Amino acid sequence: MKRKPNLLILGIDSLRADHMSCYGYPRLTTPHMDRFATEGVLFENTFSPHIPTTPGYACMLTGMDCFNTQIVALRHKGGLRPEVRTLPEILKENGYNTATVQYPFRGFDKVLEYSGWGGDPGGKMPKAENLNKVAIPELDRMADAPEPFFLFLRHLDPHTPYLPPAPYERIFYHGNEYDPENKSMEPVMAFKPFCDYFASWLPGPVTDKDYVIAQYDGAVAYMDAAIQSIFTALEAKGILDDTVVVITADHGETLYEHECWFDHHGTYDNVLHVPLIIRYPEKVPAGLRLSGYNQNWDIVPTILELLDIQVSDYQFDGRSLMDMVRGETPHHDTEFYFTECTWMRKHGWRTPEWKLILALEPDFHFKPPVELYNLLDDPEENNNLAEKEPEVVEFLKARMEAHIAQREKATGLPNPIHHQGDWHGHEGIGAFKSSQQAYDTLHIGNPGEAAKLQARLGGRRRLPGSALPRWRWRGRTSGPA
Repeated sequence: MKRKPNLLILGIDSLRADHMSCYGYPRLTTPHMDRFATEGVLFENTFSPHIPTTPGYACMLTGMDCFNTQIVALRHKGGLRPEVRTLPEILKENGYNTATVQYPFRGFDKVLEYSGWGGDPGGKMPKAENLNKVAIPELDRMADAPEPFFLFLRHLDPHTPYLPPAPYERIFYHGNEYDPENKSMEPVMAFKPFCDYFASWLPGPVTDKDYVIAQYDGAVAYMDAAIQSIFTALEAKGILDDTVVVITADHGETLYEHECWFDHHGTYDNVLHVPLIIRYPEKVPAGLRLSGYNQNWDIVPTILELLDIQVSDYQFDGRSLMDMVRGETPHHDTEFYFTECTWMRKHGWRTPEWKLILALEPDFHFKPPVELYNLLDDPEENNNLAEKEPEVVEFLKARMEAHIAQREKATGLPNPIHHQGDWHGHEGIGAFKSSQQAYDTLHIGNPGEAAKLQARLGGRRRLPGSALPRWRWRGRTSGPA
């Protein structure tokens, strides 16, 4: 009897689809993944509706939306509901050996770690190489076992800090990142909630925002080169074509857009739109690009169909994408509900034409409580039409509320976005009453460490907020999540 296919998922943290060359980005950031995509199917419009990391991976690895997982916040209250079955649990029941690198999730046999945050003596972060040092030996071990395997890899290179090793830190930038005439980083470093964090890893005083964007792109390119080593390891073991390989992300990233500086909060498409590439020659045709809309909870049902595993007693929120691959349907859900609960608590409704964003409490960017964007005329979501189009706002809000009511009735569970209490990690504060309160409360980074690094790097000016006594370090050294 033929052994079932193996499964490898690359769940890349903070990878923007539109910064991958296979998705049309003008910089050649992902040549290896580009070539890999030509051997499988690339989905052009996959969305991660519940951000950031925790709810994003929860949807990706369960096939369920936030109503079923009840996970909607980064610091969610309680664990994953026991009634929800995870992909590693399902695969273990079907004879699979399972392991995860860097992302502990219920059901994996083995959880491995690597240095994904700390830098080398030169201040750079060889995150992908550190992952390979752990992942490739584990891949070899699992490939030699008699059981099929499921290996999940969480790459962290596109996540801040963007510190790719040489030569990747300069391949997309040839200017002067310290140009005193360039003022583009001033608003970034003046944003007190994050300024200490940025100062702790940006070689200072960087003045050009394009340099930082180039570091993100360089980190993606560096990771892409390291990922080729994973593909090569599969080839060397003779199991590449016997392995379902999935490349995706938990969410995207904001770079300089929307004043959500170099992080992944804000429910704009640069954060919600994620890549999805699947390769499995036995069942997936090569070179296929599909523009149909789908969500990341469709990944689990798709994988189970490719692995020929039936779960007849359990119903997912997602649906197998193989019906799109076979041309049986052009889309899955073209409209969907989305949530954010990281540094801001918001939800909204997206259609192919419109995006409605509603704030559930004031945010630290002083943004309006209602945002409306025409995605056809304004795909970068820069022109808020909420005041000009009140009828559209009410129409979309009604559709969103009807969806919420339907999901609450179907699951028998409340909308979790309304029940997260001190989601921001500050116990006892509750919901923010004003944007100023949010701005004064939320903070990441260590002022002392930021100041020391800038002094060591020969910083020529005082960094805003680097020594402000009213700031308490409430964040993590790893950066925004």
